[in-house]
Amino acid sequence: MKLKKEKVNAETGRERNKAVQETYDWVQSLTSALIFCVVVFVFLIRLVYVNGNSMFPTLKNNDLMLVSRVLYTPRTGDIVVFKKDGYDANKALVKRVIATEGQVININFDTGAVFVDGEEIKEDYIRELTYNKLDFIGPQTVPDGCVFVMGDNRNESTDSRNSLIGMVDSRLIVGKVLYVIYPLDAFRKVQ
Repeated sequence: MKLKKEKVNAETGRERNKAVQETYDWVQSLTSALIFCVVVFVFLIRLVYVNGNSMFPTLKNNDLMLVSRVLYTPRTGDIVVFKKDGYDANKALVKRVIATEGQVININFDTGAVFVDGEEIKEDYIRELTYNKLDFIGPQTVPDGCVFVMGDNRNESTDSRNSLIGMVDSRLIVGKVLYVIYPLDAFRKVQ
């Protein structure tokens, strides 16, 4: 009888150890997954919502975008997310890079044409031509380490034409927009 009781106690102990080990394995796996997600979403990619219509028709209000800064150097035509000191510290802005450091930007508000280095740029992505001057006086040369940005919905966008935004320091760029991931029917790579 005593031997049978010891055998039952040993089996119960093994079952408890197994349950404790399984719980420990689950906690360790969940912790590892959480750390991985934090590293990915802090250092590699970010999810950012579009707030407003300044990038319409390319991006719509409430689109959820996948943004990354990994090995990123701003280029003309890229859509970027950035924060601007003195504008709205809590608000990330989404605009298209029109000119990069050293380039000369000018806009003819009578015809709506945008010029970079004296050449009119083709902009088949915009909603309408650029007639809203804001307080832009051109031509302007983009300083080192900066970019000139504009929304695709030119006449409804507050962008580098406004002195509150002006030239954007490249260090303030959160990243380049890679994909729209929500709503699901709008999932696409952003160009």
